[in-house]
Amino acid sequence: PPPPPVMAPTRVPRKAEATCSAPASADAAPSPPAPDRLPFAETDFVALCDVLRVPDSVRVTAWQSYEKVFTRGTVEDHLKKELWGICIFAAAADLDEMTFTFTELLKCLSISICRFIDLIEEKDRIDTISTKVDSIILRLKTKYDVLFALYQKFERTWGQIYVEQPSDQNSSELSSSLVLKLCWITFLLAKGKVLQIEDDLVISFQLLLCVLDYFIKLLPPAVLKEPYKSTVSALSANGSARTPRRQNRSIRASKQTDTDTKVIEELCKEHDCNLDEVKNVYFTSFIPFLNSVGITASSGLPEVESISSKYEEMYLRNKDIDARLFLEKDETLQYRTECLQLERTPTKNNPNEDSPGGFPQTPVRTAMNTIQQLMMILNSASDEPSDNLMSYFNNCTANPTQDILKRVENLGCVFRERFAEAVGQGCIEIGSQRYRLGVRLYYRVMESILKSEEKRLSIHNFSKLLNNNIFHLSLLACALEVVTATYGTPRNTSLNDRTIMETDLSFPWIIRIFDLKAFDLYKVIESFIKAEPNLTREMIKHLECCEHRIMESLAWQSDSPLFELIKQSKERDGQADQLEPASYLTQPTQHNHTAADLYLSPSSAYSTAVPDSQPQRPQKSTSLSLFYKKVYWLAYIRLNNLASRLLPDHSDLVHLIWTLFHDTLQNEYELMKDRHLDQIMMCSMYGICKVKNIDLKFKTIVAAYKGLPNTNQETFKCVLIREGRYDSIIVFYNLVFMQKLKTNILQYASNRPPTLSPIPHIPQSPYKSNSPLRVPAGNNIYISPLKSPSKFSERLLSPNKMTPGSRILVSIGESFGTAEKFQKINQMMCNSDRHLKRGSEMSAGPKPLKRLRFDIEGQDEADGREPLSGESKFQQKLAEMTSTRTRIQNQKLNNGADMSAPDQK
Repeated sequence: PPPPPVMAPTRVPRKAEATCSAPASADAAPSPPAPDRLPFAETDFVALCDVLRVPDSVRVTAWQSYEKVFTRGTVEDHLKKELWGICIFAAAADLDEMTFTFTELLKCLSISICRFIDLIEEKDRIDTISTKVDSIILRLKTKYDVLFALYQKFERTWGQIYVEQPSDQNSSELSSSLVLKLCWITFLLAKGKVLQIEDDLVISFQLLLCVLDYFIKLLPPAVLKEPYKSTVSALSANGSARTPRRQNRSIRASKQTDTDTKVIEELCKEHDCNLDEVKNVYFTSFIPFLNSVGITASSGLPEVESISSKYEEMYLRNKDIDARLFLEKDETLQYRTECLQLERTPTKNNPNEDSPGGFPQTPVRTAMNTIQQLMMILNSASDEPSDNLMSYFNNCTANPTQDILKRVENLGCVFRERFAEAVGQGCIEIGSQRYRLGVRLYYRVMESILKSEEKRLSIHNFSKLLNNNIFHLSLLACALEVVTATYGTPRNTSLNDRTIMETDLSFPWIIRIFDLKAFDLYKVIESFIKAEPNLTREMIKHLECCEHRIMESLAWQSDSPLFELIKQSKERDGQADQLEPASYLTQPTQHNHTAADLYLSPSSAYSTAVPDSQPQRPQKSTSLSLFYKKVYWLAYIRLNNLASRLLPDHSDLVHLIWTLFHDTLQNEYELMKDRHLDQIMMCSMYGICKVKNIDLKFKTIVAAYKGLPNTNQETFKCVLIREGRYDSIIVFYNLVFMQKLKTNILQYASNRPPTLSPIPHIPQSPYKSNSPLRVPAGNNIYISPLKSPSKFSERLLSPNKMTPGSRILVSIGESFGTAEKFQKINQMMCNSDRHLKRGSEMSAGPKPLKRLRFDIEGQDEADGREPLSGESKFQQKLAEMTSTRTRIQNQKLNNGADMSAPDQK
């Protein structure tokens, strides 16, 4: 294989060639060259750097990056400034010399955030940006998504609160735009002061409600709409009798701001927020914020200039987005419809997966609804073990009750402390609330798992399982991950393709704070999902993604118990090269293993005692077998997806690549230690293509890999080479992968390659969901699965119990067959001008049928669109349908007693 590519020397612009040489390294030149000695030919570039106060080191790096990436072809003049801007930003971020804010840069370039993201991604496709820059861009995208969603919600909410033209002359002095501005900037300041994780949509929105509550109480009732007008009027009636309006309002606010909750109750009711949670934010975070910045209700409305000045200091310190510009509809914060779809549910990560169900909603509404769904599950649950659960504990040989309660208490302290560190010290009570929800879910799922085990095994003593510390730690961590992800899920972000927004609380945060090994958590995920049938579709997908992350990298960390299990497995089998038989790959992944089997493996969960005289052979690890089976399945799916993009004309190579990939995972598993599954996949593909003389460069592989769902740039930018040293994927291939597997790879160059590994059996996801599914190409048409049997469903499913009307509508014992038949039926319905004649009692004239089109492009006829062409093609089919319709009418006549009056004749 060729050595890693060497970067070509940077070309010096012609106008500078006579006066300057190539820039020296920072070590060789402690003092940077004077501006007139810098090798820049473009005066406009220098002018842009001057405006942004860019130091010379950043200028040099940015210009070199621009030349390397964008001067290979012709760059239009109007694009140059934008391209310079992204190169300056990337250089400043890499060198930690950011002298300007992100908004300031956008203003200089006269572009929006959306346009900037487009440009930086284009640069990344040509010349990969660093992981550091990628991380900063992701944080900015996420923050913008949250701010945009919050401002949209704030603006709509304000319109529901404030009267534009109050009838009271005194009240009309208060400008709506002024109060709106003051309220928004106060919220931005509070958000920055209270939250360390400014991207937390739920806490941010709860804080926004606190700010709205505060300002509503300071306003006269005449400027407020109902129900806030009545609420504030009631507060006025409780205040001093006949004092001046301003004084009365100030006194009233000072007395009741901290105690009255009527306004906040109305706000929570309007926006489906949990009142207790919002109160918690109000008293533990918002009131301390007011005190810290010197805002008092007794002083009336604070000064805009004062609040704005405090926010300005924070914004300049953070060097990111000036969110005050939302008030001005500034172009830097606007979006294009094709770039952002914040008002809709997000596009799916994987085009091969079903679209996630759910109706189009705003991000805030979606987040509130998701939390409500979780609350519906847990409202009836207890913070303590139920009586049924206690009976399971009491049936154990060694009663685990005290250990379980003590463990929950201790982990609660850990969770609250680490939550406050991540989110903000003022949010420790919020952490307590979320932990309590997690504990409720933990007990609920534990009881469900034990009931299932009792039914499966017909036993009542679960002493081994319930005294297993890792089982409890994993189950509680999984429950808390569900709660944490539910609260951190603004799903409608489109600048960020992740379904669950990445924050400091994102997985694997929970296993880190509990010092839990990822491999141990993996054992409970599938049982957890099956034991809690009310989990939303999105939360099931999230847990499945967590499972995938464990299988692809987290379980392969050097301190993982996985490697000890592999070692024991090899000792048991007495072979050095076989973890699982080849036939194991072709078996379906569906299985009957439960969490009990996996946590008590390799010892049998409920095995009988073995006499000491008998030699004991190490038992096979169920958890290891199932883990490898799932890893192979995931690995082949990933490989097939990547190969379909890169090797469409060489499908025969996929089996060879899979064989090398599979053999590496099974026999050279040490290569996976502290590395990623996809790194081995990309190296296997490159190695096979190399020996088969297929021209496929690593750069091409990486470019295609970026387009796969759920990928991270660190996977190919930062690969472990040896202890403490990381480099790119191609360096890993040359120095580690190829050196280790050179002999194996060369075997594939012959006409008789090694025995091919069997292709894994690829099933559908074992995780089912009760969420509604969107009908393809439908106009917001969703299908919800039946959640529980009902009298109606029982009647509908039984042909003998159907009414004549329902019997007409339901196909019984007959299959439509091929998709072509569906299409023909749809097309015939779209093009037919016939209609079913009603009874003689109907006086109205015949109305044309509306046409529902499910499988083809188009709308209802009601939208006025012209019908599809080619009607004559179906005239014969339409004639054939006439007899069917006649039979339907005759059936109506015969069963007239059960039909509605208009259908009787």
